[in-house]
Amino acid sequence: MKFVEHFPHKVKMHEHVEIPMPDGCHLAARIWLPETAEQQPVPAILEYIPYRKRDMTRLRDSITHPYLAGHGYACVRVDLRGSGESGGVLVDQYRQQELDDGVAAIRWISEQPWCDGSVGMMGISWGGFNALQIASLAPPQLKAVVSACSTDDLYLDNMHYMGGCLLTDNLSEATTMFSVNTCPPDPALVGERWRDMWMERLRGSGLWLDTWLRHQYRDHYWEHGSVSQRYEAVQCPVMLVGAGRTATRIRFSACWNISGCRARG
Repeated sequence: MKFVEHFPHKVKMHEHVEIPMPDGCHLAARIWLPETAEQQPVPAILEYIPYRKRDMTRLRDSITHPYLAGHGYACVRVDLRGSGESGGVLVDQYRQQELDDGVAAIRWISEQPWCDGSVGMMGISWGGFNALQIASLAPPQLKAVVSACSTDDLYLDNMHYMGGCLLTDNLSEATTMFSVNTCPPDPALVGERWRDMWMERLRGSGLWLDTWLRHQYRDHYWEHGSVSQRYEAVQCPVMLVGAGRTATRIRFSACWNISGCRARG
């Protein structure tokens, strides 16, 4: 195994940044930047998931994102609405609110003084799903996507149903997200609001299994967020990992040079 201890750029980290949404809600972000980014803006990479940047994915984030920032990217790890220290309520996977928030976050990132206007997305599983889904909305600032272990079809090839059969993952994912959604935000970051934010989540998030079991056939519920419904909407380069069926259908590129992708248009 090779250990890399020295990088082309020194890195600074912002523990908690609040990204404003159009409706007044704020999404919580942890950001790593090359130290010179505000003087020499760089491309940005967004990872957008509900798994609590403050604790659940903290160790992993502290390895992945500083490495990329050390190689010249601004790395922005954002908790979905209703998770971690983000405001609002998370009521289900991949709903339109999640995708709209992602588009707004990309716009905000592109406008920061440390960003050169180009934003990419990367993600595994949930983050890979919404990266593809947001790409299909074609925000102009989104220049490339790396999506690992995701799918183009939420009914045909996901953890809920497969070949019409109910999967045990349907229950395990619902249980996992119930436990995540009932965790409070950290008072050290959000202050005295933490209890009100927590109570809002407990009242509003619900048991997602109830929703998933009400859609045992392919219908509009699964068609939403399935990029298989409109492959042509994905216009930016996409690198797919561990998603063979999707990779055969979506135009993709094995490049992660966002600046280069921007130059190509």
